[in-house]
Amino acid sequence: MADFRKDFIAFCIEQGVLGFGRFVTKSGRATPYFFNAGLFNTGAALERLAQFYAKAILASGVGFDMLFGPAYKGIVLAAGAAMALAREGRDVPFAFNRKEVKSHGEGGELIGAPLAGRVLIVDDVLTAGTAVRESLELIAGQGATAVGVVISLDRMERGQGDLSAIQEIELRHGIPVISIASLDDLMSWLQHRAEFRQNWSAIRDYRQLYGVAHHA
Repeated sequence: MADFRKDFIAFCIEQGVLGFGRFVTKSGRATPYFFNAGLFNTGAALERLAQFYAKAILASGVGFDMLFGPAYKGIVLAAGAAMALAREGRDVPFAFNRKEVKSHGEGGELIGAPLAGRVLIVDDVLTAGTAVRESLELIAGQGATAVGVVISLDRMERGQGDLSAIQEIELRHGIPVISIASLDDLMSWLQHRAEFRQNWSAIRDYRQLYGVAHHA
């Protein structure tokens, strides 16, 4: 596991973004952990999160010309990742969409740089994949090419069928989904810490029930 992945997991736990216990997901599954990226809600936390996104993007080796953030969470993440990439010497344009098309002022559905070339989508987690599918349509409609999606955590969890939302996107659209860390990374991190042994066991059982095979 790359050091930045370990650091990211420790950071999420420290920020309360990643927690353990008994929670119920929207789909009604009882899960032993939760991940809420909305709790990265201070300037310092956002700056650190953006640095992790930049590291994951650069480590992936995916070629891209610009970033796109789906409204609403993706807006802040794409802007933050663009700033962090600029600090790493990679200055790229970014854009995001409105939920409601604006008819006055500058108008339109998009804000920021024009969608062009190879576009990397930045979001938090992929649960149903709806925001990504809408983004793919928007990018294609502007004559640009989506080359991948970058997210914070890959839950590695099946949707309604045998595949996860991530696997469905990768299979259907032929683009990679890059994550800062995956559920396997989290389990690996927990396994070597005695105070989290019970949490590790609970997540292992959950993974056996609802998990998918490893994917990038």
